[in-house]
Amino acid sequence: MSLIDRRTFLGELGLGAAAVTTRPNRTLLAENERPNIILILADDLGWGDLGCYGQKKIRTPHVDHLAAEGMRFTNCYAGSPVCGPSRSCLMTGQHAGHTRVRGNNAFEGGIVRGRTRRMHLTDDDVTVGHVLRKAGYRTCLVGKWHLEGYNTQATPLDRGFDEFYGWQMTAPETHAPVYYPARRFINRDIIDVRGNENGSRGTYETDLCAQHATDFIRKNAGRRFFLFLSPTAPHDPLIPPPDLGPYREEPWEEPFRVYAAMVSHLDRAVGHVMRVLADLMIDDNTVVFFASDNGPRSGPRAELTRVAEFFDSNGPFRGYKRDVYEGGIRVPMIARWPGRISKSEVSAASWYFPDFMATVAELAGGEAPGAADGASIAPILLGRAGQLSDRFLYWEFFEKGFEQAVRWRIWKAVRHAPSAPLELYNLALDQAEEHDVAGSESRVVATIEEYLKTARTDSPEFPVTHD
Repeated sequence: MSLIDRRTFLGELGLGAAAVTTRPNRTLLAENERPNIILILADDLGWGDLGCYGQKKIRTPHVDHLAAEGMRFTNCYAGSPVCGPSRSCLMTGQHAGHTRVRGNNAFEGGIVRGRTRRMHLTDDDVTVGHVLRKAGYRTCLVGKWHLEGYNTQATPLDRGFDEFYGWQMTAPETHAPVYYPARRFINRDIIDVRGNENGSRGTYETDLCAQHATDFIRKNAGRRFFLFLSPTAPHDPLIPPPDLGPYREEPWEEPFRVYAAMVSHLDRAVGHVMRVLADLMIDDNTVVFFASDNGPRSGPRAELTRVAEFFDSNGPFRGYKRDVYEGGIRVPMIARWPGRISKSEVSAASWYFPDFMATVAELAGGEAPGAADGASIAPILLGRAGQLSDRFLYWEFFEKGFEQAVRWRIWKAVRHAPSAPLELYNLALDQAEEHDVAGSESRVVATIEEYLKTARTDSPEFPVTHD
């Protein structure tokens, strides 16, 4: 989408100029059938960290129940192997070669703080919040935003959200990875967190998120709403919740007990949200998505690698966070909507975070901007289509130089440098990406190479060649 197109779309929201070219939207649901929408996004949770994806040591009964009552996807992907660009893909509907924030750290432009340079979403970016607010939804973000890049004018409230409860990089004292934050944003105000004064550990960040989320649901139960619940857990550092629960007596190393407790505490927060939906009798009219923003953390500290290996957090896949192999980008994804999404359904449809905007726009009767790269999976959710169209899924990543990855049908291609040859893996036979078959599949390689010629647009903040 051109700069003018983005501004005209925002103009329809009262944020700029007038008309816009939008992506045509099918009328999938009648106006009175359109659901509330909740997205719960874990931070650095691995595909293999949940019971419904094969985890044997960590207890996740609430998320497992979510899967039993809905659809569990086995081929869903994050937007990137790290959180900032992954969330940018999620919010803008654009893949990593088009979205504004393409890395946690920018190489040009952006805003510098200390030795770190970060990029932010701008006024010209259309987010899921904009799209759903325009469709009549009350929009709220709870927890982590990570897309303001030190810019105090790029908060969630400036990018399509009506309410915000969480932390931002613009105010380091609210930063959540301490897990017992002393201060917190409520919309634009920073408030003290009771129980966490002077370094005390009274209120855990995951619990804060659950409380703000359930308060928002109660307050808006009589109208349509979109809630983006984005807790920090189980991102490092490994800081335990108030109670280690069933893991206190496990004969494991301390980091293993702490990580398991963090994941189970996150699971308990999911249970709180689902209980409130049931108590308010709105769960039948609410679609709930649960996912993780990228693969599990492994390193740089040895204890993190041991944790990931002990729990087999990346499941059967190669790689972890910061890898464009499957372990870094394939994530858990569950969708539940009673009476609409079939129970205990398992789908192998391949899709990724850029598809979320188009999906919820279709469910809400809204319109995704024409620049969005994603496709709606709403028909798959509702049992009206078996697969998405034949298409390419694209990723790029800058922290190791410039890496690219493509999924097309059963094929996965990986490139580790601009001039490097493509690696190619047949995921139907080799989901662990152990056997590079590029030498024997020249036609597939040629097809993907042709796609890569136009897959991305240049970014001044994230140049392909950088120091």
